Amino acid sequence: MSTIRFKALQETFNRKPVVVEEAGRRSELFGQNVFNEASMRQFMTKDAFKSVMDAIQYGTKIDRKMADQVAAAMKDWAISKGATHYSHWFQPLTGSTAEKHDAFFETIGGGMAMEKFGGGQLVQQEPDASSFPNGGIRNTFEARGYTAWDPTSPAFIYGTTLCIPTVFVSYTGEALDNKAPLLRALQAVDHAATEVAKYFDKNVTKVNATLGWEQEYFLIDKALAFSRPDIVLAGRALLGHSPAKGQQLDDHYFGSIPSRVMSYMRDLELECMRLGIPVKTRHNEVAPNQFELAPIFEEANLAVDQNSLLMDVMTKIADRHNFVVLFHEKPFAGINGSGKHNNWSLSTDTGVNLLAPGSTPMKNLQFLTFFINAIKAVHDNEELLRASVASASNDHRLGANEAPPAIISVFIGDQLTKVLDELEGVSNGKLSPEEKTELKLNVVGKIPDVLLDNTDRNRTSPFAFTGNKFEFRAVGSKANCGKPMTILNTIMAKQLKDFKKEVDGLIDKKGLKKDEAIFNVLREYIKASKKIRFEGDGYSDAWEKEAEKRGLSNNKTTPQALKALISKKTISLYEEMGVMSNVEVHARHEIELEEYTKSIQIEGRIIGDIARNHVIPTAIKYQNTLIENVRGLKEIYGAAFKKVAGEQLDLIEQISNHISEINSKVNAMIEERKKANKLTDAQKMADAYCDKVKPYFDQIRYHCDKLELLVDDDSWPLTKYRELLFTR
Repeated sequence: MSTIRFKALQETFNRKPVVVEEAGRRSELFGQNVFNEASMRQFMTKDAFKSVMDAIQYGTKIDRKMADQVAAAMKDWAISKGATHYSHWFQPLTGSTAEKHDAFFETIGGGMAMEKFGGGQLVQQEPDASSFPNGGIRNTFEARGYTAWDPTSPAFIYGTTLCIPTVFVSYTGEALDNKAPLLRALQAVDHAATEVAKYFDKNVTKVNATLGWEQEYFLIDKALAFSRPDIVLAGRALLGHSPAKGQQLDDHYFGSIPSRVMSYMRDLELECMRLGIPVKTRHNEVAPNQFELAPIFEEANLAVDQNSLLMDVMTKIADRHNFVVLFHEKPFAGINGSGKHNNWSLSTDTGVNLLAPGSTPMKNLQFLTFFINAIKAVHDNEELLRASVASASNDHRLGANEAPPAIISVFIGDQLTKVLDELEGVSNGKLSPEEKTELKLNVVGKIPDVLLDNTDRNRTSPFAFTGNKFEFRAVGSKANCGKPMTILNTIMAKQLKDFKKEVDGLIDKKGLKKDEAIFNVLREYIKASKKIRFEGDGYSDAWEKEAEKRGLSNNKTTPQALKALISKKTISLYEEMGVMSNVEVHARHEIELEEYTKSIQIEGRIIGDIARNHVIPTAIKYQNTLIENVRGLKEIYGAAFKKVAGEQLDLIEQISNHISEINSKVNAMIEERKKANKLTDAQKMADAYCDKVKPYFDQIRYHCDKLELLVDDDSWPLTKYRELLFTR
């Protein structure tokens, strides 16, 4: 066994769980390090508190005088909690978070200093914009960019730093982050949904999009993870033969949580409580060493911020427990990958979930309105929704046995399908009193009873209705939720806006009553969006063929899927809803293509290096051992040595063949990479890496994994799957 591998295994087996001291009830810890409403009431003046709450609830601006008061209160609170620095915490288009720490420190002359933090420092800062992905919006010599405070997401203390959630925009105002477009999309869906909700309740003045994410992840012992160059550099194992036992027995799923992992989870949950992240659920997932945690639903902007923060917290807590967290969607071949299911709904300021059925026919008509409009929005924008989850890492997962396919479809269950079928049969135009009574009582009125027994979920559906929300299952585990939430809320805003226009038109021009107009429009939407609904097995070949007949897209790769981002339809949608400009859309398209290309390029270099620097030399050494063994047998047995050395001779030949294939495939991959690197068009370069470079990965891996089975275990340099996945 290689020295590195032996030491890593030895260190791992000697691990003991880190003792985690419980620090009181979770409810008492919750929000301890968040500048929430309770903290603001304690540290702010009444005027400053009202100014912030108005900004949160109504989007009003906070003037400079009030900003100074807010900053002073925030500083006093943070220092009382042990903070020494502050930072504008933002989410650039890298997919992770960013922060620059400044001290609450200012010299005042005479050898003296003081703690200082003013409104100007709270509201706006100026980090370097050119060093972050910008899609050509900024030149390197035009470095200026701005972070601006988002008062709707509360500041928090992490370590000894006050973190202030902000948007990140260029000098000329274009969004350079995930938060700014999300806030615009949430504003658009709020306005559109509120107007529609007023059909049913005039008291509604605001609608919030809500999000409940489910975070799947792998935990790998730190020493073992660091012994693998591919895991360190790419976040996944590019090589490795499947172990004899994987997840076949389903014995890990919902099983007893290992003590060391439980210690990590408890520590993580305590930190989450302090940071106001309402994590509630934890369990083993399907694959060995795979786990999941999920929170209580929150307003979407806050939920996105909390998930981004969570991934950073998870990584740091894992290091404390000698673990490495893998967020890659497919870190290990042959077993399940990880997703981040986004459970999405809409709720009013009157406390109503618009995607939950009610106790009366009128409340159920409201439910049907938002339910059917959501389906129609997905139908009309299925390619854009697919693009929202496109990445080099998620391409490995989509369409595999544990994830939805690249074909976007909507699952609603047999019972709700029957409800929509009955509504589809409603007569067009004015309803007779009998029709209206039958419709409301026999169809609409029965929806709560229908849903009571309709709780099954279709794990193969990328967009499934699960009782009072839609579950967008195609989101990848390391993705920033901001992108899919921006797109989903934008398409819903557009759909609801169009719906209201059609309903009002029928009321004003044809004299239909409100309910009749709503039923008529919904009936047409049911017909128009029928092809997006699918209740069967999304993994089957039959569905792929059926989807093609229906005219649904099947964009299996990221370069193919991302084309939807810059279609005329998409740009028109974003501009109409005020979410992104033409410049911002094209910039994001270029950034995501470039990210895809670089990801494949890096993995290609890693797999080539490991194959040539680790696998081939090890195979040659073992082959030389076999050759020496054969020579010895020949000396002993003479001409009859082939009878006793047959196995060794066969192994020598197999190893030679695999070495030769690895070398030739690596050379061919490098040549294709060189050709791709000469291309100047981002789309063509991404296509080349996808179609010409990436296919060599599996070919090289095949021969390397075969050598893993042939070469003596003591000689193999790479920590194996059985060690990575089954060590506690």
